[in-house]
Amino acid sequence: MQGGVLNASQLAGNLCVSGTTVARYLDLMVDLLLVRRLQPWFSNTGKRLIRSPKVYVRDSGIVHALLHIQAINELLGHPVVGGSWEGFVIENILSKAPAHIFPFFYRTPGGAEIDLLLEFPNQEKWAIEIKRSSAPTLSKGFYTACADVKPARRFVVYAGQDRFPMGHDTTAISLPEMMREVAAA
Repeated sequence: MQGGVLNASQLAGNLCVSGTTVARYLDLMVDLLLVRRLQPWFSNTGKRLIRSPKVYVRDSGIVHALLHIQAINELLGHPVVGGSWEGFVIENILSKAPAHIFPFFYRTPGGAEIDLLLEFPNQEKWAIEIKRSSAPTLSKGFYTACADVKPARRFVVYAGQDRFPMGHDTTAISLPEMMREVAAA
C-alpha cells in the first residue's frame, strides 16, 4: 500500500516468505532508490506512538503502472490516489531539502497524525499535511499532533496554486512553493 505503515510480519505471511526475506528485499529496494522508508518521529511525549516506518514507492508512475492505471480519470477514481499524491509530494519536497534536514512522520494509535515532519539540526520542526483537494480542510488529528510535537511552522500542501492562512498558524501552500521554502531553509 502506497504510504502505508509497514507490517513486515503480515507482508511476509501474505507472501509465504520469512520476515528476514521481506526485510532484505525492502532494504535492497531502499538502496536502489525504488522505495522510501519514512521513519516515525518520536520523543518522550508520554504517548503511545506508531514506531513502524511508512513505505512509499518513490516513483508514482511505477505505482500506477503496477496497478494498471493508464489514465488520469482511472487514477482519480482509484483508492491509491491519496497515497500516490502523498508520495509524489514527499519525494518532491525531499528532493529540495538540504542534507541537514531529517524527514519523519508522526502518528499515534488515537489518530493524531502529521504526514511529513521535517526536523532541523536546532530541533526546530515543520509539520506538513498533504491534501490532494483544491479546497483543503484539516482534521482534529493534525491539530492534536501539532500540540504534541510543537512545530515552529505548519503547512498544508495542496493541489491549488494560492497561498492562504488556514487558522491555528497553518498555511496552505502549493507544492512548488513548499519546495522553494524547504530549499531556502
